[in-house]
Amino acid sequence: MRTIAAVRGFPPAVRLLLVNQLGVNIGFYLLIPYLATHLTDDLGLSAALVGLVLGLRNLSQQGLFLIGGSAADRLGARGVIIAGCGLRTLGFALFALGDALPVLIAASVLSGLAGALFNPAVRTYVAQEAGDRKAEAFALFNVFATAGALIGPLLGSLLLLGGFRAAALTAAGVFALLTLAQAVVLPARAVPPPAGTVLGDWREVAGNRRFVAFAAAMVGMYGMESQLYLLLPHAARQATGWAGAVGLIFVVGTLANLLLQLRLTRRLAARGGGRGRWIAAGLTVSGLGFVPPMLVGAGPGTHPLLLLPVLAGALLLYLGLMAAQPFVMELIPAFGRAELTGTFYGLFYAVSGVAAAGTGAGVGWAMDAATHGGPAWLPYACCTALGLASAAAVTMLHSRRALPHPPAPASDGPVSSAPEDPGPPADKASAAPETRPWSETR
Repeated sequence: MRTIAAVRGFPPAVRLLLVNQLGVNIGFYLLIPYLATHLTDDLGLSAALVGLVLGLRNLSQQGLFLIGGSAADRLGARGVIIAGCGLRTLGFALFALGDALPVLIAASVLSGLAGALFNPAVRTYVAQEAGDRKAEAFALFNVFATAGALIGPLLGSLLLLGGFRAAALTAAGVFALLTLAQAVVLPARAVPPPAGTVLGDWREVAGNRRFVAFAAAMVGMYGMESQLYLLLPHAARQATGWAGAVGLIFVVGTLANLLLQLRLTRRLAARGGGRGRWIAAGLTVSGLGFVPPMLVGAGPGTHPLLLLPVLAGALLLYLGLMAAQPFVMELIPAFGRAELTGTFYGLFYAVSGVAAAGTGAGVGWAMDAATHGGPAWLPYACCTALGLASAAAVTMLHSRRALPHPPAPASDGPVSSAPEDPGPPADKASAAPETRPWSETR
């Protein structure tokens, strides 16, 4: 009930985008987790070709986030969101209707490009509409996204009983409905004429040393989050000898998110002390979440009870992410001009994508080393060290007053927009936008 009341307190556009994120994740997870199996078992593609198709989707999404963010700034977030959902509809329909490799590659690239467009655009729109309640809005965003990520695979597993095409066409239909709903209901925002060039915008954002330092400090968050799909599932299977144990990790995370996300964000925001403090605390908790499964990974044998330390570690990881992520999303647009909100999100997600890929490769190497006689604790220790290092970096930025300080929202509604001192600028090029009060960067 508290979540429903919080949703009603936001403008209709934000409410629509929350439901939109629920639908986006339902449609995405309805199909993507089963795509590799379809390509190998149904179509008979080699592992190399499957890797090509899946890799192109990731590359086209992560590599084009900056373009999607700039498009949201210059063309308006609404149009970019609609275009992204439309492209995702086309991409998933191609997966359903085409078996030839060129068609599959086109479907993969279109699906990735769609994500590169609407991911920064949606967050730009939410940041612009939520005002001083950005952290709470992004907390609800996480709740709806997590619910969609749970419903999607369950629905997909049922639809796969009728074949992959049934699942893919349903996923395409979900995105088609979202595209239509956004085109009909989502209000358009006035977009001021751009003052310079796209390259000039990119140079301004990339030259904002405080923002770049923050993005670099946050690589640990997305690096650790990516281990929900690699290291922790491996630990669950290793502890129990049962592949189905992996699903319990996501059940724990979903329940924690649905029950605690909004309450946790409100509680931390009300306590004050600066956003950097809670982001660093969240990163620390997430990093320590790899300690319990480390004990399982270093031990011999399997037993159902050995799953408990893995689930405890997963819960800590989720709680840390729940503490940090809404405040991270809240701070990003506060580093510079409101007209470049999408570009800031785009660059941040591009850096995060590289961080997740690099962490995955490094942890994968450590896991391979463990299977060949190396220390079993090594991949978990690497993740813990990554989380603590990121927490230390954010703490340093916070102590040096290099982070914006938005006002803390009240626990049950809108708050005063009286700004705190955002700290001194790091360089002359970004001095003007970075010293503006938080209330002017909406």
